[in-house]
Amino acid sequence: MNATPAGSEQEEREELDELRRLLPAGPVERQVLTPGRRSHHKDVLMQLIDRDQERNHADSPVRPRPRLPRLPRLPRPALVAGSVAVAVALAAGLTVGIGAGRGDGGTAARPGASSTAGGGGSRGAVVTLDRIAAVALRTDVEPVGDGQFVYVRSRGAGNEGVFDGPVVLGKMHERQVWFSQRQGPVTDVGLIRESGQDWPIEVGVPDGTDPKDAAVPAGFDRPTYAWLAALPTDPDALLKLLYADARVEEGEDRDQEVFGRIGDLIGEQIMPSATAAAFYKATARIPGVTEVPDAVDAVGRHGIAIAREDTRHGTRTEWIFDPGTLDYLGVRTVFSRDTERAEAGTVYDTSAVLERAVVDKSGQEPGERRRAGRG
Repeated sequence: MNATPAGSEQEEREELDELRRLLPAGPVERQVLTPGRRSHHKDVLMQLIDRDQERNHADSPVRPRPRLPRLPRLPRPALVAGSVAVAVALAAGLTVGIGAGRGDGGTAARPGASSTAGGGGSRGAVVTLDRIAAVALRTDVEPVGDGQFVYVRSRGAGNEGVFDGPVVLGKMHERQVWFSQRQGPVTDVGLIRESGQDWPIEVGVPDGTDPKDAAVPAGFDRPTYAWLAALPTDPDALLKLLYADARVEEGEDRDQEVFGRIGDLIGEQIMPSATAAAFYKATARIPGVTEVPDAVDAVGRHGIAIAREDTRHGTRTEWIFDPGTLDYLGVRTVFSRDTERAEAGTVYDTSAVLERAVVDKSGQEPGERRRAGRG
């Protein structure tokens, strides 16, 4: 006989169900991952792969440490890739590794519960985010068509050190990404060009599965302009929706998960001005959000940062904005305290957005589109 939830718990579940129904698209399959999820999640995936490999080679006298192929990254690793080997490995590991925190085994955040518990961000952060939201609201944004691609060119570097070892910042390099804007379910999400190589962003299709069944519609894990335009522009409603979608592993910070999700969306997407303003106002309501008066992006540009510390890992993620125009410049993660991996102030990853545009084809650069139009 199943127990009936207490009144408050029942009401909470009903509210959560109602919030999920507000999503402008159907639920996203959890085996796909947002390009650019947070760096420590990659460490979780690598640890689980290590564990699986050790289990599989328990009877072998030599158990070599597995190494993942170098995956596209900046500002955070893109854990979907194009080669068959990588796609198969990730298809097996996404729901077990990073996806595990967002699947049935994760803990659902109470919608809006954390958004008010700590009174929101610091006074300085709230004021700055309000100014950034006002600028975003005044910005004219051309709608992106269903068959087009959002293009973002960035420059940066990430941790190249061994798993769970000392942090070693890699060589600074450029990255280009193209994100498909198709609303219907797709397996071909886009393309990343990095280090002289193209990496198709694809949904892993398990053996024996019809690709149509593995395709993913637009949603939080595959945002499109049209989907973002359908989100509520009331900051409180938007924040509740974000918390309703959030899944965290045991001990993980729910507020940090929501902060990271917003950071992913504003970093490598194009969205309507009202939606962008709502995201910034919603961020101001997240406990622990602070302002950093001076932060430096990957190409040396100084700016004001909106930041939040992940106390469990001893890191602080900073969104950097131009101090004059308040335009988004980039993001970086630094160690906020001394740890076994790095001293306080050590940069874990850093990225600067250099160009953001809309193009008609995957792999097409904005200049090529202009030349084609003139032709």
